[in-house]
Amino acid sequence: MRILVVEDDDQMGALIERGLTAEGYEIVRVANGMEALISVANTEFGLAAIDVMLPQMSGFEVCRRIREDGGTLPVLLLTARDTVEDRVFGLDSGADDYLTKPFAFAELTARVRALLRRQSMGTPLSVELGRLVLDSRDLKVTVSGRTVSMSPKEFALLRLLASHAGSTVDRATILEEIWDGSGHIDPNIVDQYISYLRRKIDSNAAGVRIVTIRGTGYQVELTG
Repeated sequence: MRILVVEDDDQMGALIERGLTAEGYEIVRVANGMEALISVANTEFGLAAIDVMLPQMSGFEVCRRIREDGGTLPVLLLTARDTVEDRVFGLDSGADDYLTKPFAFAELTARVRALLRRQSMGTPLSVELGRLVLDSRDLKVTVSGRTVSMSPKEFALLRLLASHAGSTVDRATILEEIWDGSGHIDPNIVDQYISYLRRKIDSNAAGVRIVTIRGTGYQVELTG
């Protein structure tokens, strides 16, 4: 499995490279965002570990550009910035997970394995519910044929709920499936993303709505 490491600090980059190589991964290491985008465009990777504080182009921007180009490459952001706002901004940029420095190398490898495992499990290419269609290949959502713009995290959350339509998905499951149950994530982020989805999905046009199951979680149900 080939992993892209984007880190401008030589000492940190070498440490990550040695550790992941020892775990059996093939590592390609670059030092800035432009080199990262060129590498992603020309080489197949199983995952990218990207430092946020890069010269010229931040890791947030690198991740956003990968997603804008339609890339579904799992992205793990590495950063010393650990405020809730920074984490949310990172996830909104399309990152799949967020690891703050300093970190134990065992935690890094655990996050890598979790992201690769999730990727290898695969998901149905299309989920249709009412007049709502989710295309996992292109991360595309349509309502009555109209495309609705969504971030990768919003898409993943909606797909999880739609795949369990009629059943309640509890908050713990959502955190585990969408955010890997990461302890550094504020659980209230679930409510925030549900709010995003409700604003974007017109329940009348879609024929579905997201219902809060008080004290438990959320459920997608048909409205007719």
